[in-house]
This record gives sequence, structure tokens and C-alpha cells, in this order.
Amino acid sequence: MTDTLRPRRSVLYMPAANARALEKAKDIPADALIFDLEDAVAPDAKETARDQAVAAATSGDYGNREITIRCNGLDTPWGAADIAAAAAAGPAGIVIPKVTGAAHLGEIASAMEAGGAPDHTSIWPMIETPDAIFAAREIAAFDRVSVMVMGTNDLAKELRATQVPGRHSLVPHLASAVLAARAEGVVIVDGVFNDIADADGFEAECRQGYEMGFDGKTLIHPSQVSPTNEAWAPSPDEIEHAHRVIAAFEEAEAEGRGVITVDGRMIENLHVDQARRCLAVAGAIDATS
Repeated sequence: MTDTLRPRRSVLYMPAANARALEKAKDIPADALIFDLEDAVAPDAKETARDQAVAAATSGDYGNREITIRCNGLDTPWGAADIAAAAAAGPAGIVIPKVTGAAHLGEIASAMEAGGAPDHTSIWPMIETPDAIFAAREIAAFDRVSVMVMGTNDLAKELRATQVPGRHSLVPHLASAVLAARAEGVVIVDGVFNDIADADGFEAECRQGYEMGFDGKTLIHPSQVSPTNEAWAPSPDEIEHAHRVIAAFEEAEAEGRGVITVDGRMIENLHVDQARRCLAVAGAIDATS
């Protein structure tokens, strides 16, 4: 279940118990929103958060933003009711924490179907445990999965790893998850950056996530949206270069030439494919802006 060209550069968590935050989210230029019923909500506010998330998801007030709801796990007192309510609301996705593998996803899918989830509502599994890292490819291959979400805080906790600038303690596991997503053709978004005040550190982590191959990043504050959108959007120079690569390829093909160069560098089919994807991504961003 894939839609890889839809922009998911910025995926912002919003606490569903906070009605003011849900209202503010209508004007935040994030590509996707996660109305959170889990970590951001106190136990005595879970039912209120569920009702408000459903109302927001069905309101039609969020424009082109992709709307998802993060439920509590089925092993909690709220999980079954969360999934039933989210399924009936029919958002773009239902975000599931601490997914362990295909069997776990099968339980979630059954609960969604019992709740009447429409076909367009996919599962966004969170990759945040050692079990999920080992099962990343079977999770990515599950037929109702469209987007994988890294949960780096919980993953670091489970690993007893220290979170440091550059994330060397997590890079092997991040790379494994990206590899699984690419093998199965689904989208994958990076984990959150915790220090809202550290703009330089955030920019560096966005750059690292982009270079690793992530499709975007989950966020905890609206101030992180614009820099994330910029980090994952093709630059004007990249777009111009892509046009020149494609034009040079088409000219050489028409003339029967086998060797193509742009800016002194040899161009192969893979570079043309990359150029076409660059332009397709830029077009998808424009279409949803």
C-alpha cells in the first residue's frame, strides 16, 4: 500500500487532548499531522483526546495536510477503543506504537476492519523496539502499511543507548529500517529531535536523515516544520540540474550518442532516473502546497 511521492517531509505530533493545539494545527504548513492519543496524553484525558481527535480528523478543516491518529497499544486499557474510533473516523493513517512484527499488524488490521476502516486508511507502524528492527522488512511488506515511523526515543531507551549529536548509537538501526522500507517500496520518516531550542542541532539531524534516505521527519513543535520542509525539498539548483540532465539524455538519445556528459560528468541511466524523481517530488510538493 504505497504512495511514495506524496510529500511527508514534516510530520507533526499534536496532543489530541489540547483543543487549542488542534485548532492551531489548521494553519501549520506541515505535510502530515499525527493527532496523538498516546504519549502526549495523561491517563485521565485519554477519552477526551480520542473524541477530539476523531472530531478533528472528520472535520475537513485541515486542507491538504495528511491526517493520522496515533492510538494507544492494544495491550493498554484504551487501545481497542482508540483503534475502533480511529477506524470509524477514516483518517489517512492510524499510527501504531511499538509494533513487533507481521502478527502484531494482523491484530491491528483485524481491529481496524471490525471498526469499519475504509480502504484508504493505512497503518503507520512505529519502529521503536529491537523486535521491530529485526522484523523491519516483514513490517514494511505488510499489505496495509504505507508509512513507517521511527520512534527514536523509545528505541534508544530499549537499547540503553545514549542519544548524542550525530546519533552514532542509532545509525545502524536507522539504516536497517530505511533498507527495509526501500526494499518493500514504502515511505519511512525519521524520529523526533528533542531539543526545540537547538536550531543548529536540528538542522544537522535533518541533513543526516535526508542523506540517509528518509522521506521526512517527525516533529514535536511547529517551529520545526519550515526547516524540515526546506531540508527535504529539492533546491532550485537541484531542479535546474535535473532539467539539464534529462534534456542532455533526450538529446543524446535522439542523436544516437551513447556517451552523455553534464558539467563534465558522465551521465548514466541511474542519474536520469534520479533527475526524474527529483522533478516528480518537486511537482508533488507544489501540488499539495
